[in-house]
Amino acid sequence: MQQNTEQKFKVTIEIIGINPFVFVPPKILKEIFKQAGRDKGPIPIKGTINGNAYRQTLVRYSNEWRLYINTVMLKNSPKRIGEKIEITVSFDTDKREIEMPAGFAKALKANKEAQLNFEKLTASRKQEIVRYLANLKTKESLERNIIKAIGFLTGKEKFVGRDKP
Repeated sequence: MQQNTEQKFKVTIEIIGINPFVFVPPKILKEIFKQAGRDKGPIPIKGTINGNAYRQTLVRYSNEWRLYINTVMLKNSPKRIGEKIEITVSFDTDKREIEMPAGFAKALKANKEAQLNFEKLTASRKQEIVRYLANLKTKESLERNIIKAIGFLTGKEKFVGRDKP
């Protein structure tokens, strides 16, 4: 099994549209591809920015690999364009799957229309819904939002800022 060694580099934050990002040096990309066993994305990575840990995904956009720098990774990142930062990076082997809340699975099973529409969604949209529900803090909030999610999937209401499917 390939050992995931952390690679270190300094780079200047750039921006595309409203998204701060950095280019990962080709030599380091090559090592990450080796660690991942592939050079097609997205590729899960982890490391540090200025000493603070992060988990992110390397993505290819317009034929270039980019590491997007969000505000969770670096406070005020949109205001830091042009700043030089120190990054460590390695392929992230940890699973990133989020378990569907049991109450949502039960609600889908009880509503065939919602279940069918959920299955038709893209993987990223399914993950968005499951992640939202899984991160709710109280049982009451979860139950209330499961009802909203089923309403969304049956075309009756918006959910997490999304129009009806």
